[in-house]
Amino acid sequence: QVQLLESGGGLVQPGGSLRLSCAASERTFSTYTMGWFRQVPGNEREFVAAIRWRGGATSYGDSMKGRFTISTDNAMNAVYLQMNNLRTEDTAVYYCAYGPYAILSSMARQDAYRYWGQGTQVTVSS
Repeated sequence: QVQLLESGGGLVQPGGSLRLSCAASERTFSTYTMGWFRQVPGNEREFVAAIRWRGGATSYGDSMKGRFTISTDNAMNAVYLQMNNLRTEDTAVYYCAYGPYAILSSMARQDAYRYWGQGTQVTVSS
């Protein structure tokens, strides 16, 4: 069973930055996709960003484009989310996800991922 360990959440002021990290305990898939989703209590889980190993294709949610950057460290089975110019509406629990190779149009779908982390809280507030 793959375990995903997230870190980097916390409290930041509007306009600030945070970097989330997620490490997978093992590489189950020879080619894989890793992503981030977020959820506010009472709302559906929302796609944030995803990256595909081998080629590095990326996908972003509309409100994250230009502010968030996703990257991987293939040797470490890890994915990172650099979040800049944070807004109060970015406040949520952020979840890391890991799954097999996904076509670009599927990377934003939750059912493309097989394993999920426990989540890390990001709070943007003055």
